[in-house]
Amino acid sequence: MYNPKMENAKANTNAPEFRLNEPLESGRAAISAVLRNPRNFYRNFSLEGPIKEPVVFVLLVSAVAGILRVAVSLLSGAIFGDLTLSVAGFTVLEALLFVVLSPVAVGVGAAVYLLSIRTFIGQRSNLKEVYRILAYAYGMMILAWIPIVDAFVITYILMVLMGIAIRTVYRTTFLTALITALVGYVPISTGLIMVRLLAAGPFG
Repeated sequence: MYNPKMENAKANTNAPEFRLNEPLESGRAAISAVLRNPRNFYRNFSLEGPIKEPVVFVLLVSAVAGILRVAVSLLSGAIFGDLTLSVAGFTVLEALLFVVLSPVAVGVGAAVYLLSIRTFIGQRSNLKEVYRILAYAYGMMILAWIPIVDAFVITYILMVLMGIAIRTVYRTTFLTALITALVGYVPISTGLIMVRLLAAGPFG
């Protein structure tokens, strides 16, 4: 029987992870590896690694994306003349909440995917393992500040990257990985849409 924990213990530099002593360089390396070749990254990924570093990685990615998103939003508002103090304040507050709550959001997402993995693959994974998988896929949120691209980033993370990760880490078929990722994607994306609509209500 395939044991992903034993297999992934052989992970090497093809799956560079975030390190607290080199946050910028290791963060850039992890994002680049997932972006360029996610299959190779997750093929060499260790499920047995730490949890603190992925949590900080999520915070760092969210902080960079949040700052850039605020800058783009304020600049756009200033150019088109619809920037007001209340809108600017809400934009900054939304970015702060996005950064602070991002590790929790990834944790909720990991819990949803864990249930899907156990249901369709039967793998006795745990929340820590799935959190680590999703945290590095979340690295693509670094692109979420770019107009137009931001509309596709979440889908890319939750369907494409998580689908690749599930198939590669748990050595399952394409169809099983697709179904597992889709079942995780639907409730998460629906929840995000509802939160977004509620948050934007007063300014929508």
